[in-house]
Order: sequence, then C-alpha cells, then structure tokens
Amino acid sequence: MPRSSPVTRKPTATVMAKPKAINLALQGGGSHGAFTWGVLDALLADGGLHIDAVSATSAGSLNAVALADGLRRGGPDGARQALHELWSAVAQAGRVNPLLPAPWLETFMHGLSHALPPEWSPLQMWASAMTQLLSPYQFNPLNINPLRAIVQSQFDFDALQQDAPFKLFLSATNVETGKIRVFTGSGITPDAVLASACLPTLFQAVEIEGEFFWDGGFMGNPAIFPLIYADVAADVLIVHVNPVLRKGVPRSAAEIANRVNEISFNSSLMREMRAIAFVTGLIDRGRLDPHDARRMRIHSVRCDALMAAQGVTTKMDTDWAFLCRLRDAGRAQAQAWLAQHLDEVGQQSSVDIRAEFL
Repeated sequence: MPRSSPVTRKPTATVMAKPKAINLALQGGGSHGAFTWGVLDALLADGGLHIDAVSATSAGSLNAVALADGLRRGGPDGARQALHELWSAVAQAGRVNPLLPAPWLETFMHGLSHALPPEWSPLQMWASAMTQLLSPYQFNPLNINPLRAIVQSQFDFDALQQDAPFKLFLSATNVETGKIRVFTGSGITPDAVLASACLPTLFQAVEIEGEFFWDGGFMGNPAIFPLIYADVAADVLIVHVNPVLRKGVPRSAAEIANRVNEISFNSSLMREMRAIAFVTGLIDRGRLDPHDARRMRIHSVRCDALMAAQGVTTKMDTDWAFLCRLRDAGRAQAQAWLAQHLDEVGQQSSVDIRAEFL
C-alpha cells in the first residue's frame, strides 16, 4: 500500500490575495469520507481559504481532527500529510479487521451469492446477517473498534485542546435523550471522535462522563448551528458525502434501506437549511435586524451522481484503490468549486438554499 507523502504543489494565483475566512461542515458516511479527504486536500493545496472553524460528524470528525492536528504541526502541507496518513491507516486496519469474515467464510458466501440479488456482495451478506441477528454487545463482546488505535496513535489530543488552529465542533447523539452533543475545546478527545463515529449496529455505545453516545449523523450531519453561534466567519462550506438527490425509486430491499439511511442522515441538515433560509428571508424583507441575527452564506461541494452510484456496502470498503478514487473525485470537485465560486466567499452564498435543499 502506498505510504508516500502527498505531492506538494506550488500555490496557485488565488494565494496572491489574502485568504478568505470560511467554516467547513463535514458530513459522515463511512469510507465515503475519503471524498472529503480529497476536498480538503484541494483546499489546502490552493491556499485561497483560511479555516475559522469546522463542524463535523462521524467520518467527517476523523477528517476534521486530522486536518486540525496536521495544520497545528506543519501548516497546510502537514495537514495534507496527516489526512494521507489517516486514510492509509484506515485502509491498513481494514485488511486486518477482526470483525470482518474469515477468508474461508467469505469464500463460502461467494458461493451463495448467485442465489441473491446482484447488489448483495459477500460483505453485504455478512454485515446484514451480523447486524440484524446480533447486536454489537453479542458479536463484539470485547468492544473491538479498529478506529480507536488509529485515533489514539495519529493525533495529539492534548495539544489540540490547548492549541487548535481553528474552532472544532464534533457531534454525537445521546442514546438516552436523543439530543445532540457537540464536543469542543477540552472535550475534543479520542472518545469524542469515536462517539461521533459510533454506528450502533457495529459498535457498542461510547460512554463519556456517564452518558452514552452513538453516531452524530442521527441528529447533526453535520451540525450547522455551532458555526452560527460561534464568533467565526459567516461563510460555511458544506462537504456532502450522502447524496441529496438520487433519481429513481429504489426497488430492492438493499436499495430501499440505503435510501432510507441517506434521507435520515440528511434530515437534520435539511432542517437547518430551512431555518437559515427563513432567517435570511426575514433580514432581506427588513423584518429582522441583521444585528440580532446573522446572515449566513452557504456554499457546497458535492457530487450526488458519484455518491449515488456507490452501493451501501462501499461505506465499509477500505480498499486503498477505492479510497484513492474517492479522494481524487473529491479533489477534482473542490478544484472546480474553487475556480467557479471562490470569489463569492465573503460576498454571497454560492448555493440557492431553497432550490437545493427545500
């Protein structure tokens, strides 16, 4: 597996002007978070933006912490390297994950696959059987989480708590209350990252200060309100992993389950976009003093066609070549966004919220 450093290219002409302040909102979506890796890599290489704050969930939280720790240690090049090392570690962990089927069992499931719908890969069969018949407290009683070793070894959380290069907000869902919990400042710990990325069908709930948490995507994917309340820039760039638009009606059980998951994990973002559109409309009509409410400028990097083409099981695919393909797609999408919309940052939204989200 390649472990070489990412190529450092010379800054483009956009760096000649003072970088524009922006906040990032990073969605979660398992291995599809490699798309966000590519987006961040392109933004860092370009140099036209200064990151004020990041709100993130699940895989987005992993990317956010890698971004913060890398910037702290080595600036933009250090952040690019940290992201590269993160996803290299994810790929390596996927090759030796004890929660995946043994080779003999995978071969057996391949033999059965001809009797099942084509979208059901052996991994889909394994994941479906394990998560529908058993809970993680049963099939994973030792609470093995390959992400824990990655998070603890890759990042210096003590340094991040004291000297983060930007404000960092990581979201998780309280299992008992159903409320969102946003970790920030001294709350940025390995457990906070694991809580943000805790899929309840795969991992036991993460306990923090006597409370138990699941994946933040249920209540904020990602949460925008921390970026509204904080004293940071008014521009927010949302990096989408879950497709908002998926044409056609799903027919198979796997397709239906996948689309239900996408809609559920986009629902909180849709609600926040509706609130932002409502407040912006009141300000525009003179019914709300702009000193009493912030006018947020929303931007978006997404590729629904690419993400909609990925099957649900690819969210668990840690093959290095697959991760790099998503990275390259994210990088290309971000470069296109920079070319078309960088000038709008600080001036106006580059997304029509009502058309795109409402």
